[in-house]
Amino acid sequence: MLQSVEGRTLVGMEVAELETLLGKAHPRYRARQIYDALYRQQVAELSEISALPKDLRNQLLISTPLGLPTVERRYDSKDGTRRYLLRLGDNRTVEAVLMPEETRDTICISSQVGCPVDCKFCLTALMGLERNLTAGEMVGQVLHVARENALRPTDSRLNVVMMGMGEPLLNLENVLKATRLLTDSTGIGLSPKRITVSTSGIVPKIEELGRMEIRPKLAISLNASTEEQRRELMPITRKYHLKDLLEACRSYPLRPWEKLSFEYVLLKDVNDTDADARRVVKLVAHMNCKVNLIALNPGPGIPFESPDAERVESFQRIVRNAMPCFVRKPRGRDIFAACGQLKRVASDLIEIG
Repeated sequence: MLQSVEGRTLVGMEVAELETLLGKAHPRYRARQIYDALYRQQVAELSEISALPKDLRNQLLISTPLGLPTVERRYDSKDGTRRYLLRLGDNRTVEAVLMPEETRDTICISSQVGCPVDCKFCLTALMGLERNLTAGEMVGQVLHVARENALRPTDSRLNVVMMGMGEPLLNLENVLKATRLLTDSTGIGLSPKRITVSTSGIVPKIEELGRMEIRPKLAISLNASTEEQRRELMPITRKYHLKDLLEACRSYPLRPWEKLSFEYVLLKDVNDTDADARRVVKLVAHMNCKVNLIALNPGPGIPFESPDAERVESFQRIVRNAMPCFVRKPRGRDIFAACGQLKRVASDLIEIG
């Protein structure tokens, strides 16, 4: 008999947890066989684990579900982006996005069902928070998208960004476990250089993340050039002030190959002036960092507009004089798959598959 692990799924378990699940009734190497099948072979059904005895597969089928999400809907953009509405074991849904490019593929995954942070320019914020995702539910998004699109995580062109629904650092324990599973060279095998977590600025959790040996790269959603402006756009600033956030960034222990990323959503006539750009330069001066600019991706219920291309170019030019600064190309706007648009929107979209 297998050990009781109520509410647990196989996807999300590390080797030691699988050994506990199997107990003394099965050889320890069976745990490694299951781990290899889940993460390196990326099986979609327990029946595919041919190395296991039939009676063990049957026990697992009865006691412990695999835990991969199922596809509720898939939307395909004219630019090649794919948005997945994925159903979890408790029937809640989250979204993951695949963004293929010539030189790389990026899978954007969610860390929570909804989001509690309430950024005023983000569709996901309108949902509120339903619950945290488990490590298995985060890893399952990567496994499903990679399998469906014949992507190999060990390929140097594949990236994973935790920039979908949710505030990852408010679910840090599961984010870190998911990162361990994603980067284990005996399993999925992604490089830590190819995983990024984005935060609105949860200062104590940034400090905790920096102490971890195995962790993703860090991106900070800045989105404002002053404390007052940021409080209006990102109410989380009332708890974690901008000056404290920037101090945490200055103190963050970067690895030799690593830069901090600052994400900045440009809102027309709100935070997109040349003066804002100059203030951003002063805020992040003397940090080993880069700035990514994102022209607002509009959506229903969002009271802001996207700036003109000329305004974006002027902002970039000022910042780029001081540090690396890039404009993130919008992907999947037509299917509500772009940054800040994930809210399980289905209206006026054509279902694919």
